[in-house]
Amino acid sequence: MVERRLPVATHWGSYVAVVDSGRLVRIEPSVDDPAPSPIGPGMVTAADDAARVLRPAVRRGWLEGLPRVHDTARGTDVFVEVSWDEALTLVSGELRRVRAEYGNSAVFGGSYGWASAGVFHNPQNQLQRFLALGGGYTDSRNTYSTAALEVILPHVIGGAPWSYQSRMPMWDEIAENCDLVVAFGGLALKNSQINPGGLARHRTEGLQRKCREAGVRFVNVSPIRSDTAGFLDAEWLPVVPNTDTALMLGIAHTMLVNDWHDQDFLDRCCVGFDRFASYLTGTSDGVVKDADWAAGITGIDRESITDLARRLATQRSLIMVNYAIQRADHGEQPIWMSVVLAAMAGSMGRAGCGWGAGYATMDATGVAPGRPAVASVPRVSNPVPDFIPVARIADTLLHPGQSIDYDGRRLTLPELRLIYWCGGNPFHHHQDLHRLTRAWQVPDTVVVHEAWWNTTAKFADIVLPVATSLERDDFAAGFSDPHLTAMPKVREPAGGSRTDHHIFAALAARLGYEQQFTQSRSEFEWIRHLYEQTRAGLGDEAALPDFDDFWHSPSGVALPALSGPFPGSFETLRANPQAFPLTTPSGRIEIFSEEIDSFGYDDCAGHPAWFEPAEWLHAEASDRFPLHLISNQPASRLHSQYDNGGHSLSSKINGREPVTINPLDAVSRGIDNGMIVRVHNDRGSCLAGAILSDDVMPGVIQLSTGAWWDPAQPGQSGTLDHHGNPNTLTADRPCSRLSQGPSAHSALVDVEPYDGPVPQVLAFTPPPLEH
Repeated sequence: MVERRLPVATHWGSYVAVVDSGRLVRIEPSVDDPAPSPIGPGMVTAADDAARVLRPAVRRGWLEGLPRVHDTARGTDVFVEVSWDEALTLVSGELRRVRAEYGNSAVFGGSYGWASAGVFHNPQNQLQRFLALGGGYTDSRNTYSTAALEVILPHVIGGAPWSYQSRMPMWDEIAENCDLVVAFGGLALKNSQINPGGLARHRTEGLQRKCREAGVRFVNVSPIRSDTAGFLDAEWLPVVPNTDTALMLGIAHTMLVNDWHDQDFLDRCCVGFDRFASYLTGTSDGVVKDADWAAGITGIDRESITDLARRLATQRSLIMVNYAIQRADHGEQPIWMSVVLAAMAGSMGRAGCGWGAGYATMDATGVAPGRPAVASVPRVSNPVPDFIPVARIADTLLHPGQSIDYDGRRLTLPELRLIYWCGGNPFHHHQDLHRLTRAWQVPDTVVVHEAWWNTTAKFADIVLPVATSLERDDFAAGFSDPHLTAMPKVREPAGGSRTDHHIFAALAARLGYEQQFTQSRSEFEWIRHLYEQTRAGLGDEAALPDFDDFWHSPSGVALPALSGPFPGSFETLRANPQAFPLTTPSGRIEIFSEEIDSFGYDDCAGHPAWFEPAEWLHAEASDRFPLHLISNQPASRLHSQYDNGGHSLSSKINGREPVTINPLDAVSRGIDNGMIVRVHNDRGSCLAGAILSDDVMPGVIQLSTGAWWDPAQPGQSGTLDHHGNPNTLTADRPCSRLSQGPSAHSALVDVEPYDGPVPQVLAFTPPPLEH
């Protein structure tokens, strides 16, 4: 046996692929990685599993022009395998027809999702370039992960939506300067396995340990105890889900009435505190937001709230807010309120202290403030101005022509006739999958690029098989990760798979703009060109090797570190707000926003406020559905990626996604460890495998996202999901008129033992295929 060892870069880390005679034998962690993710080795089992899409396939009902009902509906139909020539002819012809009959805005460029690592083979860039050159498309805006945060923060602290990443303290600064970290939503290490675009080595765990060894104390404000690592010895405050804003208000009121707040910083560096203070004290609405009020909402007692207020104000403190708490009804409020609380506490703009968001949600966050620019496939301006908020896809399909609010604008939802999806899985990340299924029947055509027969592929009309990241050349450059890593092809593409670029180039040739799309470069010439562009842009200071040397370097190359202060720095704001203003209308932190107030939204006022969620443990609906569902990110995969991989499969209970239930809730329902249970509400139901643990507080269950949806009767509303996808249960409801973001974490359910015959999981089984 002659083994070859090749570098592999993924969203969850760098590995070494061991290949024998073209066959992938195993994937090993990189010796340079101090905390490798176990997801990587599990990729081997998925590379050639039965779910691979091996040839282009067309839904029989679509091919024959049959109506999209009953046995020919998307999600239930037989697929006919066709040649690449026929598939490309069908796709190019349908693009021509839809554009000619309905205009370019009728084409939706649905490339949303993490896809796979690699600078050149970025599906979103490839699809959007292809569609823009062809006349344009309707785009989406923001992300499912952080939509509320992306919209509210530019109003409050200025800058681009993601600029806060370089403006908050890094872990090494926290270790050196901070005494107390209060983490709203926790700091789950499982999330720091990942980094979009690639990751050379995992550093978050080591940096967190360094903070604890330096004496930093941590407080975990979350319904889940393990949202902080055990070695942090964190104090756990099990808060009622969706009530973080109320808790912060109670802390803020306590600071105010005890004169513990930083009035100097509020006067010099913020605007609108007086109007917010009127809300805190009840002058404006008659409700005093004191610790007793907050205790009645959050489940955190008055003494703990008072003590936390005192510690935040008297110690060098950092308020962290995680992304999960803004994926809820009124998700903008805890983000806005966390900034206000940090401004009041006295540590805002001091080294290693103040405020930050998203720590441990990706390995890069808090590890490095950013990296130098890396060249990417050139973008083409989209001739179509229309866009939709990303989480409003089902609304758009069901209600074309309807107007909605978005960040001070009125948007008219376009009529979408063709959906082109590449590099994502809407049947993973969208809420209320039964509603999405109804909406998905509306357009004329759905085209999907996929490597596996996941749910999105099964609900398409035309499925084009694509190569995985193991089956193509590229190089990786992760978000804020200061490394470039070569990604040579490990194996040949399975079956008739082709790269996304190859497919779009062939379609562009049929549509008359191949040269514009490819710029007459081969894929490998593009990869070389992008690397050399990056090298030239960095200049002599970086001293990167030439491409050939880089390509044969197993450990990649390091980029120069960026240093601050960065635009919008809170440290420079504190030092001199006149000389270093923010890009907000006032130049300061907007505790009260005149602009947001002028929008007149009844669900997002001019200052942070408490709005009761539609679904939470004190809602009327809790009489029927008394458990709050937390559908957080999984530890065993990235979102839905490699749910068919070995590591994710090994986490299942009798083939189902595990659901964690507090023993007090389990015993009252007759549920034992390992039992198959039915989780349900009025939107749907799913099966899951029970894990009993006091890791979750009573009244809460935890069911991670990403199990490939496996409906018993696709297309039938409310049908049972056999596999444990929580978006069977979540509500497709915007968190507010401001951001139109998703509110997945505002969902009530109940759980019961499943008494019937346990059905087979068919999530990883291809649909019926004809040749």
